[in-house]
Amino acid sequence: QVQLVESGGGLVQAGGSLRLSCAASGRTFSISAMGWFRQLPGDEREFVAAISRSGVTTIYTDSVKGRFTISRDNAKNTMYLQMNSLKPEDTAVYYCAGDVKRYSRVPTTPGEYDYWGQGTQVTVSS
Repeated sequence: QVQLVESGGGLVQAGGSLRLSCAASGRTFSISAMGWFRQLPGDEREFVAAISRSGVTTIYTDSVKGRFTISRDNAKNTMYLQMNSLKPEDTAVYYCAGDVKRYSRVPTTPGEYDYWGQGTQVTVSS
C-alpha cells in the first residue's frame, strides 16, 4: 500500500504563487509515475501535470504550461507542483496520484493511477 498526503494549498490573489507538496509513505519503492489532477464540485477530475519516475519526463495540460512546474525528490518521497501566475480559473481541489503499473509512457488519465491523496484546496481570488 501507498499513502499520499498533499499540503500547501490555500487562498492567493491572482498573479500569486503557491507550492503544493505530495508526501508518499508505505511501499514508496513501487511508485513509478506521479501526477497532479484538479477537480471542481460536479466536474470530472482534470489532468494538470505528471512526471516520470526518474523526473526526466514531464507533461502538462496546455492551460498551465509556462506557469506550473512539476518536480519530485525520490530521496524524500515527495512530489511538488510550483504554481506561478495563478488565475481564478486555477481554483480547485488539487489531488496527487501515484502509479505502480509502470506504463511505457507517463499516464495522464485518472484511471491509470492507483493511489490518491485526500486533496488540498487552492483558491485564487480575482
